Amino acid sequence: MVYSQRKSPGSQRLLLSILLLVAWESGSGQVRYSVLEEAKHGTFVGRIAQDLRLELQELVPRLFRVASKDLGDLLEVNLQNGILFVNSRIDREELCGRSAECSIHLEVILDQPLQVFHVEVEVKDINDNPPVFQGTQKNLFIAESRPLDFRFPLEGASDADIGENAQLTYRLSSSEYFSLEVPATDQQVKPLSLVLRKPLDREESPELHLVLTATDRGKPELTGTVQLHINVLDANDNAPVFDRTLYAVKLAENVPNGTLVIKLNASDLDEGLNADIIYSFSSDASPDINFKFYIDPVSGEITVAGHIDFEERKTYKIRVEATDRGYPPLAGHCTVLVEVLDTNDNPPVLTVTSLSLPISENAQPGTVITLINVSDRDSGANGQVTCSLTPHVPFKLVSTFKNYYSLVLDSALDRESVANYELVVTARDGGSPSLSATASVSVEVADVNDNAPAFPQPEYTVFVKENNPPGCHIFTVSARDADAQENALVSYSLVERRVGERALSSYVSVHAESGKVYALQPLDHEELELLQFQVSARDAGVPPLGSNVTLQVFVLDENDNAPALLPPGSGGGPSALSQVVARSVGAGHVVAKVRAVDADSGYNAWLSYELQPAAGGTSSPFRVGLYSGEISTTRALDEADTPRQRLLVLVKDHGEPALTATATVLLSLEDSGQAPKASSRALSGAAGSETALVDVNVYLIIAICAVSSLLVLTLLLYMALRCSAPPSEGACGPVKPRLVCSSEVESWSYLQERRQRVCSGEGPPKTDLMAFSPSLPPFPGAEAIGKQQDLNVDHCTENSVLSLPETIVCQSLIGGMRLCKLLSQTKKKPQKRKYTKNSPYKILSIQYQIDHFTISRYILYYQISFIMSII
Repeated sequence: MVYSQRKSPGSQRLLLSILLLVAWESGSGQVRYSVLEEAKHGTFVGRIAQDLRLELQELVPRLFRVASKDLGDLLEVNLQNGILFVNSRIDREELCGRSAECSIHLEVILDQPLQVFHVEVEVKDINDNPPVFQGTQKNLFIAESRPLDFRFPLEGASDADIGENAQLTYRLSSSEYFSLEVPATDQQVKPLSLVLRKPLDREESPELHLVLTATDRGKPELTGTVQLHINVLDANDNAPVFDRTLYAVKLAENVPNGTLVIKLNASDLDEGLNADIIYSFSSDASPDINFKFYIDPVSGEITVAGHIDFEERKTYKIRVEATDRGYPPLAGHCTVLVEVLDTNDNPPVLTVTSLSLPISENAQPGTVITLINVSDRDSGANGQVTCSLTPHVPFKLVSTFKNYYSLVLDSALDRESVANYELVVTARDGGSPSLSATASVSVEVADVNDNAPAFPQPEYTVFVKENNPPGCHIFTVSARDADAQENALVSYSLVERRVGERALSSYVSVHAESGKVYALQPLDHEELELLQFQVSARDAGVPPLGSNVTLQVFVLDENDNAPALLPPGSGGGPSALSQVVARSVGAGHVVAKVRAVDADSGYNAWLSYELQPAAGGTSSPFRVGLYSGEISTTRALDEADTPRQRLLVLVKDHGEPALTATATVLLSLEDSGQAPKASSRALSGAAGSETALVDVNVYLIIAICAVSSLLVLTLLLYMALRCSAPPSEGACGPVKPRLVCSSEVESWSYLQERRQRVCSGEGPPKTDLMAFSPSLPPFPGAEAIGKQQDLNVDHCTENSVLSLPETIVCQSLIGGMRLCKLLSQTKKKPQKRKYTKNSPYKILSIQYQIDHFTISRYILYYQISFIMSII
């Protein structure tokens, strides 16, 4: 019957005339719709896209979706037209029970960018549930002795609908004995009652059959019926009577079983069995009453028998009967209304929905990261929940709608400082004691390319020996990028430039992944002493970031050049030098000089000269200066000496292994009528004075002091004083030595000073001063070198403001006219000098450090040799 009413034409017209209300709530940004329950699939609910002011074409790209907590897919949105429609059956009674308000809360979510809307769809009730009684038949036992107007309580019907659809009216089938008393609206607690209007007579009518009909006020109306079967009993004059017809009791939830709810008391004016009362729940009491409570049939105590949960049910209406043992038995009735009190027994429930994770480290403050929903089944203060977030994090919680929160970015992020945040959201209710719940949210910070590769230092100095094999590994650069993944993937490349007439890439290359630097070809110290270039490190981010590092590659010299004889000889082969010598020359006379140079630098360019033994082992009257290359006589020549002397001079450098060259010197001895000439050094010394010698010795002492220890200085002072003493006999006068500037070439230079004294039986003493010149410019021509080696100290100080001692110290410590000129320019121009990377001062300092240990091994030897030559 009910089904046919729901399918009536009036019902169909009602469904077709559904009116949907769409409105924006003031200040909340919420959209509200309404829909009737049991609406068919596809029923129009609202133009949700239009009402949310969204363009239809952006629904799909922005991943438009609708989420409803625990409600499945009751409603759906057509992404083509933006219409919200009914997708499956909506049963309001199943969804909300008998709650006066019933709504479906929807979360409308769009990504890219993230937006969240809250939509409520009110489900309106239709009259789809008829009134229902507890049973289809109820048996009543009424004594014939009941007085008129005696009331017999009846259990009314229930209707699952609400509002007008649940407001019931009752009617009783026609009867001369009974009428129906329906309580007023404000007296709903009073039971529905049968009122006796005419005395009963069991002998005349032992049984009566009535029909009780309940009708709701819905459209269309639905009804429910129950059959009343009345048995008329013999008289039991007095029925039990309760103190009150209604008892109101408050009971806290979660009380243990056996807790006393109330003790009822009924009295009967009869005596004996007719006054013996038995208590029981009404026969038509719901099963839930019998499951939750127990009544003692003798004492009338009602106790708790099951779990009482406020969230399950808030009130219980218990119908109690007190029946005597008379025959027929009579019963009294009362109602116990139990109100369940809430206790804070439910902690808050947190639901976290991840949306925009991971979050980019360059995200702007205010970016929504996560949606959080919190709920509490308790009521009042016990159900009022507040949320808090882990302190000292760059995030905050923002309340968006009722118990909905958004986790948003509060300040800037830096993945390189913190790559992941473990947040704890705490929800706490207002109960006493309060209950709380926590939820962990892991927020990963996504990397952006905001860090360029960084080298440990901006510049490296590399030393590579010349003549390296092609493709040899000379250095490895390494840069670190603080970013992650491809943003930290570093590749290396050369910063191309020109090195003279050639490209840098023809000299070196760098491996793009490892950063290893290779020399592509053998490097030549004589061609290129310093190769300075930059290596670039770039990451793989978009856009890529990079940085540069400077490499200064110093090419160290190796002994790869043999000594070269200056004209008339050439190359390293034998060469002949012809010279005519008068037989009248005395001992120590310089007859010839072998000139040689070495394209190497430093120790590899230090040349020494040796005279090879003559054939047959005969002693030669000539010798060669170890470092000067000057050939001089060891004694006076006589007639026994062969007229033609052939000398073989071996020129050797000090490299490892040493390289050599040989020079052939042809001397022709001729007789001369002239008196023997003294050596050039002796003649020049004869014009000197004792004072000049003392001055030169002082200058020499100053030079030696700069490079000598205290012991060597003491020896020099002693020898200088001894040589400056007056000669004992003969023409042993002092001769002012000839000082020679060290050349600008990259070689060892030697200052060979010779002083000759004509004393009885004494050999010619000599003075050798050696100065070191570090590697600076490319090697000049041989002829220029030969000329530079003959420069005297006046030429060294020409156009210079340096004093003679300064010049000597300059040459002795640093070794070269280059520093002499630099110091001269510095003293001429006192203005501030800019110190650049390629400054000669820096190059000299570096080269000095390179050769420091090599020089230190030999410097003492040179000094002692110098002292011994003076002696």
